Amino acid sequence: MIKTLVTERLGIQYPIIAGTMMNITTPEFVAACCEAGGLGILASAIYKTKDDLRTAIKRTRQLTTKPYAVNVNLFPALMPTDQLSYIKIMLEEGVRIIETSGHAAPQEYVPIFKEAGVTWIHKCAGVRYAVKAASLGADMVEVVGYENGGATGKLDVGTMVMTPSVVDALSIPVIAGGGVSDGRGLAAVLALGAEAAIIGTRIMATRECPIHDNLKKALLEAAETDTVLIMRSLDSTHRVWNNAAAQRVLDLEAGKPGDPQEIFEAAAGSKAKKMYNTGDLDIGVVSCGQGVGLIHDIPRVKDLFDRIIKEAETVIAKLSVRKTRIAPDSSPA
Repeated sequence: MIKTLVTERLGIQYPIIAGTMMNITTPEFVAACCEAGGLGILASAIYKTKDDLRTAIKRTRQLTTKPYAVNVNLFPALMPTDQLSYIKIMLEEGVRIIETSGHAAPQEYVPIFKEAGVTWIHKCAGVRYAVKAASLGADMVEVVGYENGGATGKLDVGTMVMTPSVVDALSIPVIAGGGVSDGRGLAAVLALGAEAAIIGTRIMATRECPIHDNLKKALLEAAETDTVLIMRSLDSTHRVWNNAAAQRVLDLEAGKPGDPQEIFEAAAGSKAKKMYNTGDLDIGVVSCGQGVGLIHDIPRVKDLFDRIIKEAETVIAKLSVRKTRIAPDSSPA
């Protein structure tokens, strides 16, 4: 069994964090990820009223007794949320782990997190952002490389370099992701110094994931080259599956200049939600990492997590055996 600082401090079985995904990480899916041994994270941005969020948190608690988290989304939105009131509801409902994500660490909320004694995890895509979050008191930092689905940041640094760079700069646990789809990826980020992996795209192709089977099958058939970067012109770069909707966004961005409002509307989450429900694969854009090319089946979440851990353990064991077989340097002095 792989035990790390993250599994110990969060009280989870496996060093696997199920990435927050808009309109996907609902109470039912969060609970499935928690029951499978990882940490599920409820996407608070799905809920448009405080009562809806409160109901969702209560529902999550009903479905699992395992640790779970709730995300505070700080990215620009067409309909911004009153984040402070949402955070208060999280605390009132006994949420013990809060993840924040966005262009900047939420300095104004840190005193609230600290007073409540919650574990605060900040997700970002660069060393300087991770250092800032740690300086503010983050308990853990999640970093994602250029391969990541969804927000990739603006530095274009891959997971292989991003992870050790952040690990070297911090003294708190680092959770790393971007292209992690199997046990080899988990073993890789652990070898780079991370204490857990964050996995998003891969868990979309699971039986419990609340998206249409048409999309799951499309992800199953996709290659690592079937993603594109959109909204770079708005300084809000996202990696998404390359479908007709993504191409429409790119066409709008190619304008001189592109209309920001029109671009945001073309990439709106409401259209993705409609795609998830109806299976019409050209309606909206869907965040998707390059690790999509490593998806070969649609298992249950528990079976996937168990397999990832078993594969990671096998990889680690093989590397240990291989190390003992390396002959000493016999080159002449």
